[in-house]
Amino acid sequence: MLRLRLSQLWTLTLAGILAGTILAAAALPASVLAVVGLRSVGARYEDLPQELRTPPTAQRSYLFANDGRTLITSFYDENRTNVPLAQVAEVMRQATVAAEDARFYSHGGVDVRGVLRALVANKVGGEVRQGASTLTMQYVRNVLKSDPDLTPEQRAEATETSAGRKIQEMRYALALERRLSKDDILGRYLNIAYFGAGAYGVAAASHRYFSKPAAKLTLAEAALLAGLVRSPETDSPLGGDTDAALVRRGYVLRQMVESGTISTETATRTQAEPIRLRPGAEPNDCAGIPDGRSDWGFFCDYFQRWWNANPAFGLTVDERQQTLRRGGYRITTSLDPAIQATALRQTLTVYDHSDRRVAPMAVVQPGTGRVLALAVNRFYRLDPNPPGQRNYPNTVNQLVAGGGGIDGYQAGSTFKIFTLLAALESGMPLSSGYVAPSRLLTSYPISGPNSCDGYWCPANANPAWMNGYRTMWTGFGRSVNTYFVALQQRIGADEAVRMAERLGIVFRADSDARLATYGAKGWGAFTLGVAATTPLDLANAYATLAAEGTYCKPLPVLSIVDSTGRALPAAAPSCGKMLRAEVARAATDAARCPVGAQSAYAQCDGGNAPEVSRILGDQPVAGKTGSTEGYATETFVGFTPQIAAAAIAANPDDPSDPVGEPVQRKVIAAVATTMASALQGKPRREFTPPGREIAFGDGDLGPRPVGPGPDPFVPEPPAPAPPVPAPTAVVPPPTPPVPTPPRPTATVPRPVRPVPTPSRPAVVSPRPTPPVPPVPR
Repeated sequence: MLRLRLSQLWTLTLAGILAGTILAAAALPASVLAVVGLRSVGARYEDLPQELRTPPTAQRSYLFANDGRTLITSFYDENRTNVPLAQVAEVMRQATVAAEDARFYSHGGVDVRGVLRALVANKVGGEVRQGASTLTMQYVRNVLKSDPDLTPEQRAEATETSAGRKIQEMRYALALERRLSKDDILGRYLNIAYFGAGAYGVAAASHRYFSKPAAKLTLAEAALLAGLVRSPETDSPLGGDTDAALVRRGYVLRQMVESGTISTETATRTQAEPIRLRPGAEPNDCAGIPDGRSDWGFFCDYFQRWWNANPAFGLTVDERQQTLRRGGYRITTSLDPAIQATALRQTLTVYDHSDRRVAPMAVVQPGTGRVLALAVNRFYRLDPNPPGQRNYPNTVNQLVAGGGGIDGYQAGSTFKIFTLLAALESGMPLSSGYVAPSRLLTSYPISGPNSCDGYWCPANANPAWMNGYRTMWTGFGRSVNTYFVALQQRIGADEAVRMAERLGIVFRADSDARLATYGAKGWGAFTLGVAATTPLDLANAYATLAAEGTYCKPLPVLSIVDSTGRALPAAAPSCGKMLRAEVARAATDAARCPVGAQSAYAQCDGGNAPEVSRILGDQPVAGKTGSTEGYATETFVGFTPQIAAAAIAANPDDPSDPVGEPVQRKVIAAVATTMASALQGKPRREFTPPGREIAFGDGDLGPRPVGPGPDPFVPEPPAPAPPVPAPTAVVPPPTPPVPTPPRPTATVPRPVRPVPTPSRPAVVSPRPTPPVPPVPR
C-alpha cells in the first residue's frame, strides 16, 4: 500500500513539473521559446516524423466503369476516403470540436487547463478518468498508429498509456500548431478518426451510417457521428448499442449548447428525434460486387490480376496489393456496362447459369487492347453450390481470361490464322494453291493406334465440302484441315507457334508450354487448335488483324489517378507493330470468307458462318469458327475495324464432356449479336484491301490452275528412303521425335487401316481411305 502511494506521488510530481513546463511553453510565442532554448518541449516542424507532415493515411481505392461514375467496387484495408474540410457539413465540424476539444480554437495545441484538470481528477481518484488530449494531440496519435510503414509493435507503442507517449504527443502537437492552421488540423483529424462499423474518416462514416456525403449531414446525424469517436464500436448503433449511441448524441448536443453553436431548444428538439440510419454497403474486393452485377466480378478479377502483375505498383504482389488497398486511387476501367450486359445476355442464350457447360465471351478494342466486356454464364461469388455442382452456378475462377489454375479451352480451327499469317510473312501469296485430299499423310511422328504407319494423318471433317483445289481464301473459308496442315509443313510448325505467341497467345497448360518451347517443330496438330487458350487471348490476337498488325496487350483501364490527383502512365496502352500492315490486311481478307462476306478480289467461295454478315448488316466483318474433335468445344471469333470478340463453349470441369455440334450456331450468333449491338450508332469503317502482290504473287487475278505434273503449291518430294514411308510433298527437314501432343484425342482421328505409301505425292492424287469420324475444323 505504501509503495502504491509513493508511486502515485512520484507520478503526480513529475506530471506537475511537465504541466508547468507545458504551461510556460504554451503561453510564450515561438520566438521567445527559441531564445530561452526550450526546444525540448516543442519539436520543430521540420523535425517531425514525415507521416505527420504528409499524413500517410490509408485510403480506399475506387473502381469505376468506363463512364467514370458507375461504381464497380472498391478495395481497402481501412474504409476511408479523404475529403476537403469544405466538403464537410458545418454542423459536423461544430459537433466534433464541441465533443472532443471545446477550447480547440483558443489553445496552442496543448490545453493547459485541461492538463491540470485531468491531473487532479486522475491522481486524486487513483485512476485515469480524464485524458486531457486536445483534438491536435488526438490527431497526432491517430497518425502514428495508422502509419502503414510502422510495424504492429510500433503502432501499439503509439497508443500505449504512458507518460512518455503523452509527452511526445504534446511536443508534436505544439509543433503542428505553429505551422498548420486550425482548419487544416481539424480537416486532417476528421479524415483519420475512426467512427466504428469499419468506417475511417467522416466521408466513409457518413456513407456507412446514412448513405450520403459528409456535406449533407444534418445536426442529428453529425452529433451522432461525433459522439462515436470516444467508443466507436461499443457505442455504434450498427451492431452495437443504440441506447448508448443516443446517450452520446445527447452529450454532444449539450456540449454544442455550452459552446454557443446551437440553442437549448434546438438541442432538445434534435435529441427527441429517433436515430434514422440508412446503412450504406461499402463493397470491398471483387466478391463484394452487389448480386445484381455479379457478372462484373470476372472483369474485376481480371483487373486485379493485371494490377498484381504490374511492377509499376510495387516490387512484389504483396506490395502491389497494399498499394491498391491503401493508396486512394480512382480507377476508371475499360468495362462498358452496355456491351457487358449484351454479352451476358448472349452467353445465356447458349447456356444458362445452372448449366455445367460455359460459354465465356471476351470483347476488346483493336488498337488499344482495352477490354470492353468479360461475360460468362456464372455468378461471380463465394456462395456454396448445390451438392455435385463444383463450379456452377457460383464460382470465382477466371473462366474468361484464364489464370489461377484455369488454362483455357481448345479453340479448334481458329488457330489456322497463325499458320496463314506465318505463310504470308514468309512470302507466300493468298492465291497459293493446293489440291487438298481427304486425308494427308504427314511427316509428324506419332505412336499408338491413332497413327498411319507411325505418322500423323489428319482428315477433313467434310470431304465433299472441303476437298479439292484450295487457296488461302477458300481453304480458310471452308476450314480445310489438310490444306492448313500441308501449309504448316511447308513453313514449319514452329513458325506458326511463334506467330501465335507474338499475337498474345499464352500457353498456360504445362504440356502446351513444353511443346511450344521444346517441340514446336514437330507440333503438327498445332494449326488445328489443340492448345488451350481463352476467349480474351483469342479475341485480342484477331484484334491485331483489325488494327493492321498493331498488337496491344490486353488492358482493363482507361485512367488511374492517385490520391493527389496525379494521373499514372500505367493506364496507357502498350502496343507494338507485330505484323506488316500488308500481311494483316491479307489475313483479314481471307477471314472475310468464313463469315459469308466477300474478299477484295472476289475469291471467297463459301463459309460456314454466313449468318455473321446478316447479323451485322452493312458493317464489314471477318472471323473464324473452330470445332475440336468430337465437338468437345465450339468457338467463334469475329472482328471489325472497331471491335473484336470471341466465345468458346466448353465444360471447364470435364474436357471429355463434348458440347456437341448444334451449339456452334448459338455461339456464332451470340458473338455476332454482341458485336452488332456494340457497333450501333458508330460510323461504318472499311477494311483496307491487300495489294495484288501479296494476294496473287505474280499479279494474276485468280489462282493458277493445276496442270499435269507436281502441284505448284509444293516442291518436288525428296527420294523415298526405306523403311520410313515416303514423305509427302510438304515434308520439312527431318526433326527428332517430339513429345506426344497434350490432347491427342482432340487432334487425331480414331484408328484406321494403315495408309500405303503413295507412288506420287499424296497431295496430288490421294488414294481412297475408309470413312473417319469428324476432326477439328
